[in-house]
Amino acid sequence: MTMKYGIVIFPSKKVQDLANSYRKRYDPHYALIPPHVTLKSLEASEGQMKEVTDTLEEIAKNHKGFKMNIKKVSSFQPVNNVIYLKIEPTDELASLHQEINNKIIGEKPEYAFVPHITIGQKLSNDEHSDVYGSLRMLNVEHEESIDRFHLLYQLENGSWSVYETFRLGKEL
Repeated sequence: MTMKYGIVIFPSKKVQDLANSYRKRYDPHYALIPPHVTLKSLEASEGQMKEVTDTLEEIAKNHKGFKMNIKKVSSFQPVNNVIYLKIEPTDELASLHQEINNKIIGEKPEYAFVPHITIGQKLSNDEHSDVYGSLRMLNVEHEESIDRFHLLYQLENGSWSVYETFRLGKEL
C-alpha cells in the first residue's frame, strides 16, 4: 500500500502565525498542515521509505543552512487561484530542491519551482481578486535561518504528520 509523503520546510513560528492569520479564512487545508514550503510530493510504500530516508539524510549532509527571505504576497493567477507569501529564490534553496527532486522517487514537479508559503487557495475568481487585491498591499519583509527540512506523511483523515526531520549538514 502506498502512502502520500511530502518533503517540506517549516518556517518560524512568527511566519506560521502570519500565514495562519490568512489561511484560517482563505485556505481549506488550514487544519490539515502547518504553513510550509513544499520541496517535493511523492507516493511510496513502507518498504521504499528506508531508501528515501537514507537518501534524504545524504542530501541534508551535502547542504548547509541558508537564509530565507519573504518579500511580498503574490499569486499564481491565471494558472490557479493560489495566493502565497513569496520567498526570494536563492541558490541554496534551488540546489536543495533540485537534488531532492533528482534523487528521490516520485513524479517530476508539475510546475517550475517557485518557493512559496500558501495563504489562500481554492478561491473563486471573484474571491481571489478581492483577497489578493487587499493582501498584495501588505508590507511583508522577513528573513530567517533555515537549518532543517522534514519528511511528512498523510494520515487517513487528510492531515499531515512529521515522519522524520533532517538537519542540514553544514552550519551557517
